[in-house]
Amino acid sequence: MRKSQAGQPLEWLPPSRGPSDDEENRYGLAMAVRRIVAYAGGDKLAASREFYVEVLGMRVAMEDPVLNLQSPDQPAAEVIVGAQEMQDARPSFGVDVGEPSAVDAVHAEAVKRGLRVVYPLTDEPWGVRRFFVEDPGGTVINVLAHIA
Repeated sequence: MRKSQAGQPLEWLPPSRGPSDDEENRYGLAMAVRRIVAYAGGDKLAASREFYVEVLGMRVAMEDPVLNLQSPDQPAAEVIVGAQEMQDARPSFGVDVGEPSAVDAVHAEAVKRGLRVVYPLTDEPWGVRRFFVEDPGGTVINVLAHIA
């Protein structure tokens, strides 16, 4: 069994069990992260499309404004090519928190904690509510949810 740095056993919580009040206070906001999105850099979209589709067997889910490729069997397993080139602050990855209200809650918590927001809370024309925040180690993260 894996143990924490303090030597305590780490317990896996099944997705159907939510945190208790004590766990919520200890670990922060209680919400479901729907997916974590990897970003691949590069401006050779046609070559990238060919590689991810023909070599890795992924399918194209979106081509504008970025190239979004997903596993045919697991759509949450995806990579986006070209997203970093669109931004002044380049996120390392995206965290989909499921609902626009959850994006608002994460934004409020980040501001409350004094974390650096490097791209403001925005409803994008392609149907995503998001903001970028710098984690304590300096990694820029795109926190997002699709707008219904």
